Amino acid sequence: MKPNMGGIDRGIRLIVAAIAVILYFTGTLTGTLGIIALVVAGIFTLTSIVSFCPLYALFGLNTCPVKQ
Repeated sequence: MKPNMGGIDRGIRLIVAAIAVILYFTGTLTGTLGIIALVVAGIFTLTSIVSFCPLYALFGLNTCPVKQ
């Protein structure tokens, strides 16, 4: 897998994931919506760690800067 996510994109995803986890564990998000938020947070964290987003590849997007 060739990285297709830039640093800013990865950072934003990690921040959104952290906010979702915090909202779940403080009781703000509960029930089905809370579970969905945790799943999305897990996906965001995983894609940030590996610097690859399958949806970006599907749509031909690439926010990773070109290394020269």
